[in-house]
Amino acid sequence: MTLDADTCYRALVARDARFDGVFFVGVATTGIYCRPVCRARTPGRDRCTFHRSAAAAERAGFRACLRCRPELAPGDAPIDSVPRLVARAVARLDEAARGEVSVAAIAHDLGVSDRHLRRAIEAELGVSPRELVASRRLAIAKQLVVGSSLSLAQVAFASGYGSVRRFNDAFRARFARTPTSLRAGRAREDEGVITLHLGVRAPFAWSDLLVFLTSRALPGLEWVDGGAWHRAVRIEDRAGVIRASSEPARAMVRVEIPTALAPYAMMIAARVRAVLDLDAAPARIDETLAADPALRRSVARRPGLRVPGAWDGFELAVRAILGQQVSVAAARTLAARIVAALGPTPIDGALAFPDAAAIVRAGPEALSALGVLPARARSIVALARMVDEGALRLDRGADPDATMSALQTIEGVGPWTASYVAMRALRWPDALPASDLVLKKRLGAKSEGAVRAHAERWRPWRAYGVMHVWARGEEE
Repeated sequence: MTLDADTCYRALVARDARFDGVFFVGVATTGIYCRPVCRARTPGRDRCTFHRSAAAAERAGFRACLRCRPELAPGDAPIDSVPRLVARAVARLDEAARGEVSVAAIAHDLGVSDRHLRRAIEAELGVSPRELVASRRLAIAKQLVVGSSLSLAQVAFASGYGSVRRFNDAFRARFARTPTSLRAGRAREDEGVITLHLGVRAPFAWSDLLVFLTSRALPGLEWVDGGAWHRAVRIEDRAGVIRASSEPARAMVRVEIPTALAPYAMMIAARVRAVLDLDAAPARIDETLAADPALRRSVARRPGLRVPGAWDGFELAVRAILGQQVSVAAARTLAARIVAALGPTPIDGALAFPDAAAIVRAGPEALSALGVLPARARSIVALARMVDEGALRLDRGADPDATMSALQTIEGVGPWTASYVAMRALRWPDALPASDLVLKKRLGAKSEGAVRAHAERWRPWRAYGVMHVWARGEEE
């Protein structure tokens, strides 16, 4: 991405929140870099340089501002081909943040050469993959230092560092302070909980997001209570319940993570961002959708409406198949039965959805015994087999077009299911389930072609247009 310096400076002067996370500003006289919404005195134009990512600013020798905290800035949701490739690669890097990261392996999975992927990341973000991972690890580490009671050794391990000395050296080089000095004088956090703050661009339709998630909640696995979203998380032999709540005055989402899950904090943060769609660009999306008279009223009533993501892509795909031509409530009941009958033994009371291997072992007969129609049971097992064999990935790092095509090779999985999975599991903002009956009815369209023709004006945010139409349908 090419940054226009004059546009960036005008956004900095205006503290325009639309650009938060889109670029960062380095100040030559202080050696510090900030978000464009920083409340510090605006520096002169001749003292500013602009950088596509926090890691790029750090590569240029700038230290993160302790006032605006660049590590809290929201991310971005790119559309074009090269940014899409980079976004998919970054999603894989986030998932692998604790261990050694193989860019070559990620490039192979994405169908490009190692060199091409490295050059794409460098061109888009201004840093190498290694520098990007280091920056993101330190961003999480800083939050763990100030937002948890973990020992510094635990913080180092949770952030992917092999030793406390390496962690301290990297932290001091990046922030010009030691972890100990940054933590000094701060109130002691609950010893059983880590607190992270994730940035989000306003407006943020939190209540509407919770309504959607509530209607699809599974008891003991995912639920909404007290204005917050909860999810039982199980990773390897560790488990616990995470909690996410909105802090609109700070344009943040507060995430509370049990200390047992501390080693996976970076991965959990990335998944929460995806589930709650925190990297959306609501100003651009709403401007595009409000131009359609059919959506104008909904956009005005629900500014910043999000497309809810999924904690686990396989789980979402199974539930999408269960939801074919039945009510949301009926599909939820079937999913709850599957969790109870085929899910792994709970750890500390935390439930988990069965993985693909468990569904394959159970077979279609076990699903049918739970009330799943035989044809759908066979579809679910076929899906599970593809995932278990590594022939299909259902996460943010997957290619939307290739994944939708692969899904439709499964008997009983059509364009609606594939597009729904792309919307939520793959985080593809331009996905469109054109055969959806609610879309046809609310848009007055008599065919899928008519839905597609109408939705052309929503590009590249068709998934958000779908959410607005569905929200209208729930009201009526």
